[in-house]
Amino acid sequence: MPELVLESNGRTWTLDPSRAYTLGRDPQGDVVIDDARVSWRHATISFNGHSWVIEDHGSTNGTFVQGQRIHHLQFTADTALNLGNATDGPRVTLSGVGAAVPQAQPQQPYAAQGAGAGWAQQPPAQQQPPAQQQPPAQQGWQQQPPQQGVSKQSAPHIPQQQGPGGGPGAPVYGDRSPTTFHQFSLGRVMRIGRALENDLVVSDLQVSRNHAEFHSTPDGRMEIRDLGSHNGTYVNGQPIPKGGSQLLGPTDIVGVGHSTFRIVGDRLEEFVDTGEVSFSARHLTVTVDGGKQILKDVSFGVPEKSLIAVIGPSGSGKSTLLKALTGYRPANQGEVLYDNRNLYKQFAELRQRIGLVPQDDILHKELTVKRALKYAAKLRFPADTTAAERESRIDEVLRELKLDIHKDKKVTSLSGGQRKRVSVALELLTKPSLIFLDEPTSGLDPGMDRDVMQLLRGLADDGRTVLVVTHSVAELAICDKLLVMAPGGSVAYFGPPEEALNFFGYDTWADVFSAFENYRDYDWAGRWKGSQHYQMYAADIDAVAPQSVQVPAMQAMKPPKPQGWASQFATLVRRYVSVIASDKGFLALSIILPLVLGSVSLLIDQGKDLLVNTEINPRTGRPVANGTALTVLLILAVGACFAGAANSVRELIKERVIYERERATGLSRSAYLMSKVFVLGLITMIQGLMIGVIGFSSRTVPDEGLVLGSQILLELCIPIMALGFTAMMFGLIISALVKTAEKTMPLLVMFAIVQVVFTGCLFPLANSVGVNELSYLMPSRWAVAAAGTTLDFNNISPPAKGDSADPLWEHTAAAWATDMGALLALGVVCGFFVARFLRRHEPEVMRK
Repeated sequence: MPELVLESNGRTWTLDPSRAYTLGRDPQGDVVIDDARVSWRHATISFNGHSWVIEDHGSTNGTFVQGQRIHHLQFTADTALNLGNATDGPRVTLSGVGAAVPQAQPQQPYAAQGAGAGWAQQPPAQQQPPAQQQPPAQQGWQQQPPQQGVSKQSAPHIPQQQGPGGGPGAPVYGDRSPTTFHQFSLGRVMRIGRALENDLVVSDLQVSRNHAEFHSTPDGRMEIRDLGSHNGTYVNGQPIPKGGSQLLGPTDIVGVGHSTFRIVGDRLEEFVDTGEVSFSARHLTVTVDGGKQILKDVSFGVPEKSLIAVIGPSGSGKSTLLKALTGYRPANQGEVLYDNRNLYKQFAELRQRIGLVPQDDILHKELTVKRALKYAAKLRFPADTTAAERESRIDEVLRELKLDIHKDKKVTSLSGGQRKRVSVALELLTKPSLIFLDEPTSGLDPGMDRDVMQLLRGLADDGRTVLVVTHSVAELAICDKLLVMAPGGSVAYFGPPEEALNFFGYDTWADVFSAFENYRDYDWAGRWKGSQHYQMYAADIDAVAPQSVQVPAMQAMKPPKPQGWASQFATLVRRYVSVIASDKGFLALSIILPLVLGSVSLLIDQGKDLLVNTEINPRTGRPVANGTALTVLLILAVGACFAGAANSVRELIKERVIYERERATGLSRSAYLMSKVFVLGLITMIQGLMIGVIGFSSRTVPDEGLVLGSQILLELCIPIMALGFTAMMFGLIISALVKTAEKTMPLLVMFAIVQVVFTGCLFPLANSVGVNELSYLMPSRWAVAAAGTTLDFNNISPPAKGDSADPLWEHTAAAWATDMGALLALGVVCGFFVARFLRRHEPEVMRK
């Protein structure tokens, strides 16, 4: 077995064929090469019994032989390697193994590795479409070389997800140097947390004060125990049960906040995510019902600290791409890699490191800037975070975005560009490494457009990766890369923005978009893949074969909540009360509406103030129907229905974008819904009490109630209050179902009119088969019936001869309790449906 002599940078190693040797920056490796372009564990050299073998471990910048990137190379002759760069990367010379000429095997797609010897990727052929399919003014354009002076930097190579979270191979952080090392002692417990008394202090507000701890087991293995942390402890991207533990293998990665840990021998290696992360998408394809593809084989990769713009005409899949990249709607095929980690498979952990700023503002405009950020920080940071810690982080973000001078202003009073800065500030609270923005400059003038884009440029320069979807092309030059989407959801170009127009062969972007519209059937993706730009900027990323998304079981994907249910509920209630208190118009309407609706009933038969029946027909001996009582109760019931539904019919739709984003960061759906029910329910029942008191107090009523005795006025008001509450719940259903706020008012009017019909005051319902059963679904039916039992409606409005009395109007306490129980049960059922409908507005990867 021949020995191998390795030379690099003036040093010499003699390699024994009986063992394998690792090359890389790791000081604990066998051959240490201290160069930033070399990965932490870059490659391995070993003897397989027949020849020496070099195996690249998915290094970031690659291993090259004779200028060609290789993944696996068997050689029996003197060989020279370059690590990290084909021309000037650190040179490694291997000698003393024979005289044959080495044959380098080209880099393979990872899905094809092991498919057979001799497989080699062929570069895509130049695709020359038929002349009649080319835009007439630009025939032959797809063969144009880049302009003189165009840089030929290649796209960053981002290796396939590795380790337990996404496939075989070395750990996911094999390409980065550990931030720090920690030495284990046998039998020692190492506790991790934010508090200073921990063995390993992590200064990250996403981490609990006492978060987790490492233990050694009697058999020499290590385990991680969660200490009831708020944001969770993760192993290979999946959360372990709160307060639970999990044994660790040699390749397992533990995630705590923005830090990850790996055990190597008796040493704990810590990697801190400081924001400088790479990001790539590989073969993303989204298919909707019917088999139509709205996103087709999208691949691109960007290095750390980059600003990427995504542009394209309507229908090019930009919004779909954004949802796929953030995990809100995972692609049917392909994968998204966050610093080599599969986002879909590790969404529960990585969601904390991704910020998303939708097109609409994700904050309540009625609040001041600082108050809005305070509530957001309260919801997103662990429950053991102190007010001083949250305040410090808020002030830090405000200073960074130059918003400190506006912190006491209401969001609604800010300019469009300033509001967008506040939305960005909200996302920066948790220090995300990757930030997505959807149309941040929409509706802004050119000056504000430039300010927002310069803000994003600054965020990228400060150590973040920023991707922005935009229609504006005025400030593309400040971006590092430009992704142009073609109609149908495919990539038409990816590369430096200054080379894009030359690539398309037009002088302006207006011409390019016109070409997209005029030649929708043209193979834009094929033209892109047949170009030199593709070879320079995307071929390396695109070389990986697509694979189907396999999302873990949803019980494992359900991310922990940073705050407990009660804490979230209390914070949401306080925020909602603050929003309402800041809206003077809503407060005024909440007072005026019940006063007006209650007063309208006073206009009914002003000469008759009786809600009892004392008049007997001398001819028949039967009571004479008292129409005043029915009409007054009809007016009061409709008023309560309208007031309750009007309070809530816009509440969910106007906060939909806020809810979607907060849900992705750990908001409890039930806590959010119950905060609405509690606050709106309280307001609505007070309004119902006002309506009832105005309507009933000025009229003669029976002396005793069925349930509350002498408190008959309260007994009559309770059904009106409960009706308002249940109508409010129906309003929440409408608000959860509609897609735009404009659709709520017609549905509100329709709901109120339907309630009028089914009160039982306009015509008898008890003897109408079918109609009577349908009326049981209407809250007004049960509320009027409950009040009717107290007023003895079967006596006030006796049935016609031959008809039976309405059983819901029986003058008994049991009938009153039944009517009230049915009314409240309708409200509970409505709450169940609202919760189900809210699921549609959550990230798809989080749905059960």
